[in-house]
Amino acid sequence: MRQAVESERDLELLIRSRIPLIVVETHEERRLLDLARRLAVALRLPVFKWTVTEGLRRIDIDSAPQRFNAQAADVLAHIKGAKLAGLYVLLDIHPYLDDPAHVRLLKDIALQYDDAPATLLLVGHEVDLPAELKRFSARLRMSLPDEAEIRRIVNEVAADWRRGNGGAAAKADPAALDRLVTNLAGLARDDVRRLARGSIVDDGAITGSDIPAVMKSKHALLARGGVLGFELDTARFSEVGGLKRLKAWLEQRRGPFLGHAPPGLDRPRGVLLLGVQGCGKSLAAKATAGVLGVPLLHLDFGALYNKFYGESERNLRESLATAEIMAPCVLWMDEIEKGIAGGDNDGGTSRRMLGTLLTWMAERGKPVFLVATANDIAGLPPELVRKGRFDEIFFVDLPDAAVRAEIAAIHLRKRGLDPQRFDLARIAQAAEGFAGAEIEQAVVSALYASHADGGEPDTDAVLSEITATRPLSVVMAERIDALRVWAAARTVPAD
Repeated sequence: MRQAVESERDLELLIRSRIPLIVVETHEERRLLDLARRLAVALRLPVFKWTVTEGLRRIDIDSAPQRFNAQAADVLAHIKGAKLAGLYVLLDIHPYLDDPAHVRLLKDIALQYDDAPATLLLVGHEVDLPAELKRFSARLRMSLPDEAEIRRIVNEVAADWRRGNGGAAAKADPAALDRLVTNLAGLARDDVRRLARGSIVDDGAITGSDIPAVMKSKHALLARGGVLGFELDTARFSEVGGLKRLKAWLEQRRGPFLGHAPPGLDRPRGVLLLGVQGCGKSLAAKATAGVLGVPLLHLDFGALYNKFYGESERNLRESLATAEIMAPCVLWMDEIEKGIAGGDNDGGTSRRMLGTLLTWMAERGKPVFLVATANDIAGLPPELVRKGRFDEIFFVDLPDAAVRAEIAAIHLRKRGLDPQRFDLARIAQAAEGFAGAEIEQAVVSALYASHADGGEPDTDAVLSEITATRPLSVVMAERIDALRVWAAARTVPAD
């Protein structure tokens, strides 16, 4: 229960510091109210709870609600006029902070604090305090349960199940129980209890098969409006063509990343993948999660940006915090240069985003393996690519003949075709200079053409489509050649 004690101590410190407004973003209202009651006794202060449905009510003693103080303006005017030292917990106050009259009342209460020390806890799931109130305020972060408390909650849920099922004890595989406790980390107590109940209630057992559903539910609770995509089943991603050096490099670091390493060996932190468009950087990012055997989070930089000052950086910070809660995992940032290389035309947002990312990269303490992909070398700021930011920079080049044949076989098999019916060597030779995505499109086009003719695709159909295609390596030969020259002395080939 150490973390719970820390929350109580933090709140007591803020009250003793004579801060008029304390912002608390939490869904755990009951726990916060219990905390306020305990502190009221210790500090000899009355404590009040306000909701718009019930009004104002003193909760450290048995009292009736003041329904005439249900409206926000009424209760704030009451607190201001009463000039009573006390602790006021205002639940779901955030929708009312856009009203200038409410803001002025809160400011008046704060300004008269020396004469009437009323401490207001402004509680909601997300509380954006107006600028004129911030100098009177502080934020309290409610602590999350540690491993011991999560295990206790799971045991309580199991005991509840036993009482409701004739005294039959819930079964638990020890390894699955440990994984469940680990994967429930980072959630509030109510969420821990709910997900633990979902794992036990259907069959009265905790097994390894419960973990995927818990992880998906956890991501659903933490995800911010589609900013972070989630993929749990990543084992299949390791089956991609080529990338032999990258895969071998990852295999060497899988154990240390998951915590199985001798003392002194640092956990691997991430890689930057540069390369030709369509050559499989995205697949390489997915393959990384597959090789490491952990979930994949995909960060959409475009969804992070917000027109209001500071909100984009806040979205990024919260997404990175979510990734740490989901650890161990791979965090994939696709085309990273588009999110952090806006120059001077965006009011400095991209520079602040870069600073936020670099700070996190240097300070993160959880096993989050960062995979950043980029197409435009010139768009990458030097602060990001300097030595030490990433463990390694890999270059994903156009595939050689053997890898082209492997890629063709993968895409034929993916569409229900037997690769042995095709002359993969001829296809690979004809597709010289083709990226993996272009080989895939040739297979798809051959399928369409054969279907239109009423036949089955064969080697000639694929070769016909390859012949009719001008690959990117021809269309943009100069840029690709320059990219290869730059990468030759600065990166490690992924294959």
